[in-house]
Amino acid sequence: QVQLVESGGGLVQPGGSLTLSCVVSGSILNIYAMDWYRQAPGKQREKVASITDRGDTTYTGSLKGRFTISRDNARNTMYLQMTSLQPEDTAVYYCHVPSPIKSLEAWGQGTQVTVSS
Repeated sequence: QVQLVESGGGLVQPGGSLTLSCVVSGSILNIYAMDWYRQAPGKQREKVASITDRGDTTYTGSLKGRFTISRDNARNTMYLQMTSLQPEDTAVYYCHVPSPIKSLEAWGQGTQVTVSS
């Protein structure tokens, strides 16, 4: 099972920008897909965006255009660039590597993003 460590969270004003990073313990060259999830207090965890090894991306409909997911295989890192942040974006953001094999699935510890004036 790979290990994931998120960073980059913090407090930002509405309309501001923030970029999150997820560092993977090993090479991500052979990882087909990676995801960003988020979970607000009292709400279900939801997928924010996904990216494949080919660079194909998917986004939650309401977030497309504001959030950009990317990955840098040389640095074993996935990123989530967030712009035009709103208070509703406040949540703990998690890095995730899915797998049909449970033992190979991985979650990061999460990084807090707070959007407030």
